[in-house]
Amino acid sequence: MTLPAVFRPEAAIDVLEAREYYERQRTGLGDQFAAALDEVVSLIAAQPGLFAVVLRTVRRTKLHRFPYIVYYRILAERIEVIGVLHGSRHPRAWQQRAD
Repeated sequence: MTLPAVFRPEAAIDVLEAREYYERQRTGLGDQFAAALDEVVSLIAAQPGLFAVVLRTVRRTKLHRFPYIVYYRILAERIEVIGVLHGSRHPRAWQQRAD
């Protein structure tokens, strides 16, 4: 069963900032970032329990080719994406969102 993925406002901002950053580095790279994110979110939606729990009910997985991690939780009727953050960011950046 595929669940819809809903991005919290903070996560949507994370995505926008990362995409803009990559697009400034090289034209088209922002689109490649977005495609990698779409691929991972589709996998999460199709198999939400596939990835390990890292804190309480929050799970994570990495993007392919980009050093970003998607943090999410499984709710009754949807996947809630709480953050899409660079892997070098301090864990507190997403842990505060998990409360």
